[in-house]
Amino acid sequence: MSEPLSNSEQRTDRGRTWFSPRRLAQRQYFIVLAAFILLGVLGGYAYYALIGCNTGGCAITSNPYMSMAWGGLLGYLLPDFFVKKAES
Repeated sequence: MSEPLSNSEQRTDRGRTWFSPRRLAQRQYFIVLAAFILLGVLGGYAYYALIGCNTGGCAITSNPYMSMAWGGLLGYLLPDFFVKKAES
């Protein structure tokens, strides 16, 4: 019978802890980053089109370009929770 694993040993997967972001090569990182930005821009436009602001008083959602820019910005910031660029 084997000995039970400690908490730190149970939570690792190939040297990564369960909460650490995956390290990717530079090219793969930029592909993932571009995909997140594209999804953010599309999500920003969808938010403008589906929810939006009809009165024109909302600074972000009354203009599709502002909505898409904010979505793209969030798409740029979000991947750092999931992936990091590997050190060369």
